[in-house]
Amino acid sequence: MRQTLLLLLLLILYFSAEAGRISGTVTDTDGNPLPFASILIKNTTRGTTANSEGKYFIDLSPGSYTLICQYVGYVREEKQVTVGAENTTLHFRLPIQQTTLKEVIIQKGEDPAYEVIRQAIKKRNFYDQQVDSFSVEVYIKGLLRSRGFPKKFLGQKVEIDSSDGLDSAGRGILFLSESVTKVSYKRPDKIRFEVVSSRQSGGGLGLSFPFFINFYKNNVAVFSNTLNKRGFVSPIADNAIHYYRYKLEGTFFEDKKMVNRIQVTPRRKNEPLFTGYILITEDDWRIHSLDLFTTSEYQLELIDTLKVTQTHVPVNEEVWQTKSQVLYVAAKKFGFDIAGNFVNVYNNYDLDPGFAKKFFNRTIMKYDSAYNKKDSAYWEAVRPIPLEADEKRDYTFKDSISQAERDSLLSRINLDSLRKNQKPITLKGIVWTGTGRIFYSKKYSFSYRLQPLIRRLQYNTVEGVSIHLNQSLLISPKKWKTSIDIDWFSRYGISNAHLNSYADLTIRPKRTEFRMRNVKLSGGKRLSQFNHDNPIDEWTNTLYTLLRRENYMKVYENWFGSAEYSNRFENGLRWKMHAVFEDRLPVTNTTDFSFFRKNNVFLPNHPYELATMPFEKHQAFAASITLTYQPGQRYIEFPRYKLPVGSKWPTFELEYTKGMKNVFGSDVDYDKWKFSVSDNVNLKLRGEFRYRISIGGFLNDNAVQIPDLQHFNGNQTFYNTKYLNSFQLAPYYRYSTAARFYMLAHAEHHFNGLLTNKIPFLNKLKWNLVAGTNTFYVNNNNYYVEAFAGLENIFKLFRIDFVAAWQPGPGNTYGVRMGLGGLLGGNIRFD
Repeated sequence: MRQTLLLLLLLILYFSAEAGRISGTVTDTDGNPLPFASILIKNTTRGTTANSEGKYFIDLSPGSYTLICQYVGYVREEKQVTVGAENTTLHFRLPIQQTTLKEVIIQKGEDPAYEVIRQAIKKRNFYDQQVDSFSVEVYIKGLLRSRGFPKKFLGQKVEIDSSDGLDSAGRGILFLSESVTKVSYKRPDKIRFEVVSSRQSGGGLGLSFPFFINFYKNNVAVFSNTLNKRGFVSPIADNAIHYYRYKLEGTFFEDKKMVNRIQVTPRRKNEPLFTGYILITEDDWRIHSLDLFTTSEYQLELIDTLKVTQTHVPVNEEVWQTKSQVLYVAAKKFGFDIAGNFVNVYNNYDLDPGFAKKFFNRTIMKYDSAYNKKDSAYWEAVRPIPLEADEKRDYTFKDSISQAERDSLLSRINLDSLRKNQKPITLKGIVWTGTGRIFYSKKYSFSYRLQPLIRRLQYNTVEGVSIHLNQSLLISPKKWKTSIDIDWFSRYGISNAHLNSYADLTIRPKRTEFRMRNVKLSGGKRLSQFNHDNPIDEWTNTLYTLLRRENYMKVYENWFGSAEYSNRFENGLRWKMHAVFEDRLPVTNTTDFSFFRKNNVFLPNHPYELATMPFEKHQAFAASITLTYQPGQRYIEFPRYKLPVGSKWPTFELEYTKGMKNVFGSDVDYDKWKFSVSDNVNLKLRGEFRYRISIGGFLNDNAVQIPDLQHFNGNQTFYNTKYLNSFQLAPYYRYSTAARFYMLAHAEHHFNGLLTNKIPFLNKLKWNLVAGTNTFYVNNNNYYVEAFAGLENIFKLFRIDFVAAWQPGPGNTYGVRMGLGGLLGGNIRFD
């Protein structure tokens, strides 16, 4: 009993002992702060990082410690300190690192930095793969500041909301977050992030993903290659000497180990390269620290400047790991002036974590159920970097506004205010800009949206001027797990006096689970293109009809009813079942109006290429199933739902459609299938390869109508956006078929500056080369091959292709096509 009481007393004394806080500033010898300097506890993996003002703190249990302060380019300093119950102040003043320049540098010949780099290159792969597995706790802080806003953007006045926390000139904090994430890694590519806590000023997820920037890799990825699809060449990559010049600025000793300070300079511009300094230890040739930056002159996209600083420290006698990493970013675009930093502080490395057998699974990031419920006392205890004055104000200001909004969200005063403060419905909104209303209550919310009438006006030879009335209604009962979308589409043709109107009703779960089931019911009367992929959009057809008397869009009317169910599973499998009944009605041209070229005759609405295949009134009932599978699908797991983040494997898709005769009076009878494989493959410095390959055919073609054929998406207009699902010069219906077998392929390679960065003028404009082919084959009388080469990223938005096509019948053709290929087009895979 006495031993138990003694043990209990010891435990009480142990846990009640208050940690002492050491705080201070890190400056140079002139008193200037050294931002984000590293402070380490000797012989441990613990430490902290100063803020941008050079201020730091760290909480330690009572005892004696040795603190090490280091900053790239400055002499490391060690200080002894004894921690008690009282707070301790400890400042560091670091002198500039004086290096000794070897006499050999003065001699003629190669700079000795090259030999150091060659030795580092030889050891690069060893250090990259030295550790089989590890875990580490990372504190992540993200900060973006606005240094000014334009008065107008794209012709619209830029208004600053008082809740944004910015002053009248648009200066202030745009984004502020901090997170604590545990990272687990096992070679070659298994990784798992566990978000312990995260907060964002004003509410939100915050930035919880620590970006590991590994300069032991040949190709350095920054922000998952968002800033440059090619990645950046490491200064110690296998072929780095072909990209960089090196100069040994000198050497110094640290812990009896000589460190080489090497200046890194790109050999040429317009390559993804860094400028700055890398410090390499002598004999073992590992990275000691680095201070590198790059700019838009070196293929940096979206921002103007990126700077990376890293400090590496020994975790044990053999292994060094990154202790701190700071990314500085700055951009000045369209009058917006933004700068910020993203800081990672790594603590408590474990090089022998002993992961369980199924520890690594499809979830690569998991948020703790209480990740966003930590109070200020928690953050004060775990935060290794002191907040600056404006950061404290930003948290206080934005969090208080967010809390007030949450507290009043369902109050009668707030609901009345929300109803009252909505902008009124205006004639301009109905006609030109679109308008909407939100209806609030404690149990439901209704969101109504009306698309603008004038901007939806279209013209075709069947309807003449077509007036569209498109409305949507979102119903979200607060206690339901589902929401209901109702979309109502109506159109009236002035020339043929036909009204078409139908509605979609979609029931889907709110974001409370991953599987994303949804049911869609549709019905009414509509105008459809014979090719249901809609190879030409209505606005383009309007322009070509009015200006060139070319009516490419071919349509029919149909009364229809359809039902669709889709589901998605965690293993990467998605499936969709769809059934539709159509009472198909032929329509004909009713007008021949156009602005120019009156001597040309409009083509009939029936596709002239299929003139031998009549289209008369009939009924069609068809059911289909589509299976889509991407192996290796990974997810981010939030407390209430999961978010897919893709996979390194291609996507496989299988479609099967059955036309059922005599069901609801159906006249069609066919079976067709299609199997596709698609992917975007990032080849880093060599560019990006995108492809989509398909095979398919009709198992049964007893009764096939024009809408049921396999259509190959042609394009007879000047521009194109469906790059991986169309043929840039092919006619729309010439090659439509019900053959038993066909194959088609779309492939294009985006060089992303690989060649054009060496061509004067183009390298300044950052226009990049793209090339590829689109091909299909049915038989020797029905095939099509086109090859193209073009330039993209024109003004960051556009792409121009020069195309040559080979086909039977029309023979060889040539043309130019324009589309999206830059900040927008880069994310388009296929439609």
